[in-house]
Amino acid sequence: MKHLSLNDRIIIEKHLDDDLTFAYISRKLGRPLSTISREVKNHRSFTGDFDRLSPNGCSKYRSCLKRNLCPTESIYTCQNRCKFCQEYDCKTLCSEFDSASCEALDAPPYVCNGCPKEKNCRKIHAYYSAGSAHNNYLKTLSDSRHGVRASMEEIELIDKIIAPLILKGQSINHIFTSHKEEIGRSEKTIYNYIDLNVFSFRNIDLPRKVRYRLRHPHKIATKLDYEYRKGRTFDCFRTYMDENPSLDIVEMDTVKGARGNGKKTLLTFIFRKTNFMLVFLLPDGTKQSVQNVFDYLTDGLGLSAFQKLFPVILTDNGVEFKGPHDMEFTSSGVRRTRIFYCDPHASWQKPHVENNHTLIRRIIPKGTSFSFLDDKSVHTITEHINSVPRELFDNRTPFELMSSPEQKKLLEFLKLNVIPHDEVLLKPALLKKK
Repeated sequence: MKHLSLNDRIIIEKHLDDDLTFAYISRKLGRPLSTISREVKNHRSFTGDFDRLSPNGCSKYRSCLKRNLCPTESIYTCQNRCKFCQEYDCKTLCSEFDSASCEALDAPPYVCNGCPKEKNCRKIHAYYSAGSAHNNYLKTLSDSRHGVRASMEEIELIDKIIAPLILKGQSINHIFTSHKEEIGRSEKTIYNYIDLNVFSFRNIDLPRKVRYRLRHPHKIATKLDYEYRKGRTFDCFRTYMDENPSLDIVEMDTVKGARGNGKKTLLTFIFRKTNFMLVFLLPDGTKQSVQNVFDYLTDGLGLSAFQKLFPVILTDNGVEFKGPHDMEFTSSGVRRTRIFYCDPHASWQKPHVENNHTLIRRIIPKGTSFSFLDDKSVHTITEHINSVPRELFDNRTPFELMSSPEQKKLLEFLKLNVIPHDEVLLKPALLKKK
């Protein structure tokens, strides 16, 4: 039998107001008589603060002026009204005591809806309201679903599966891609259990559990329109993409180590359609170092493959990117890509690469010097980051999405291989193992 709906409760309230019996309401709704009875009795609301208005339980409390009801006291020894007496009970002494509780509320219909005496009655009132009853029902339903609905053995089993992978820096979503059947709970349920502290790990152990503020796109004005930006602004980028919607977009950025601790810098590319990230170690953050990477990729992949993989590149206004001509053209003067720049201080215009930088920062936290990094370490970082499933792509990894001939050629040229799910490690310990 389905639960009563709001419409059912409205019908119950209307029939109670019409002073109809539970039996009639039961037939009308096609529900058991006991269901209607429990519904009204459990969800009726009492009105008035009768503990305050009638502390002794008499409906005439507020207007009562009686004195000296007690046979042991006289007018000369007790000047207080009897209703204020703390030693004797008015109910046993006063012949006019009238209980504030209505006996009719102890029997069906348990409420004052439809009662002909309701308007003039000074006793406690109880009413059935469809809206209030439905709200109480929804709250009870919600409360019943709170808490942990699993045995200690089940919790321990889930903890043994998830905890070691959390310590590797893996997210709950990553873990679910390969252990969903073993866990036997939804991701939402696991997050709820973590909030209730039932596991050996806590929210603070999760790699990222934050809320992002909604970003509102807005035009950022600049006083100077630098020469390198002419024809390459973000507005130019949008216009070009409107004219060439089929072209792939690659976002480019850099990640820098602690200040004053060497010049090594990470150059990052991310392909929007696959979320695949390339990471290269630069000896310094100069235009020449960036150009060397472009030349390295062009020579290794061939001009045609480079043009198909990197047709449009969107980057920021860092000093290392202020040589667009050398990046756009080969040494022989052949165009290999088009460079566009975000508005100043508008990193949200290239969100994919910015978000993926958080994965790098799990392995190399901010404030860490890059002086210890080498090409092998950066290669390892690249493989582990691209082996993390992405909810945006139905929990497929970026490696799985690199399927075109040019993309496969890129992976083969850079010798990048997928890491098994349970071996993915996004913690500083990844580099300590090398």
